[in-house]
Amino acid sequence: MYPPKVWTPDTENGGKFASINRPISGATHDKELKVGKHPFQLYSLATPNGVKVTVMFEELLAAGHTGAEYDAWLINIQEGDQFGSGFVDINPNSKIPALLDTTTGTRVFESGAILLYLAEKFGAFLPKDPAGRAEALNWLFWLQGSAPYLGGGFGHFYAYAPEKFEYPINRFAMETKRQLDVLDKNLADRQFLAGDEYSIADIATAPWYGAVVKGLVYEAAEFLDVKSYKNLNRWTNEVYDRPAFQRGKMVNRAWGEPSEQLLERHDASDFETSTQDKIATAAE
Repeated sequence: MYPPKVWTPDTENGGKFASINRPISGATHDKELKVGKHPFQLYSLATPNGVKVTVMFEELLAAGHTGAEYDAWLINIQEGDQFGSGFVDINPNSKIPALLDTTTGTRVFESGAILLYLAEKFGAFLPKDPAGRAEALNWLFWLQGSAPYLGGGFGHFYAYAPEKFEYPINRFAMETKRQLDVLDKNLADRQFLAGDEYSIADIATAPWYGAVVKGLVYEAAEFLDVKSYKNLNRWTNEVYDRPAFQRGKMVNRAWGEPSEQLLERHDASDFETSTQDKIATAAE
């Protein structure tokens, strides 16, 4: 099969996310975004990219940075919330997460940019010495460049594509295995990705590669033989065991166990009172 001279979209065989994929950008409807009381307004969903940012906020708050209080509003990408005019004003790329810093009126989009913005604003989770900072940024940008091969490449063709084709699955499995090996070797003599200091590199990477190691995405742990990456497993467990990480991955989560779903987060007490299981119990 050869491609046509001019591409046209296939509206019938696009797989799980066909209904929200389109070849143009911009808003499809007018919809203002809600704004809460806190300095930061986050509009997101608990995909790996969204989890990066909610974990960062929870880590900042756990470290005593009270100015990092935030409202987290659910953006349901399956329903096209990301194409509302208010969301597009913050992120013209219509992807979650998107952040508004109300103290300065600054919009920040792209998860890696949000992590760096918050790290610099609060002076946290980014080494201050030039060599350590460079190493943390090395791994942050490695993640930003590598994760699309894992998610949009391997994850799509292995788990989401309407038909399973051997060539793309093998191609992206090869690259995913190589990436897992890169991480595993780097962690052989380091506690965290950039050294002995927990940083935004770890916060960015764990929701992607840690989720693969724990079998939380794509149901591919056995296929990828993730148990063989001993150092990566050790690091994954250490990061996932952090209380702030456990809280962060619950925020804007709209699937899974009701006790782990906090659709919106507006106060620290929401983790105790507003998860879906608590809401269901209160309504009985």
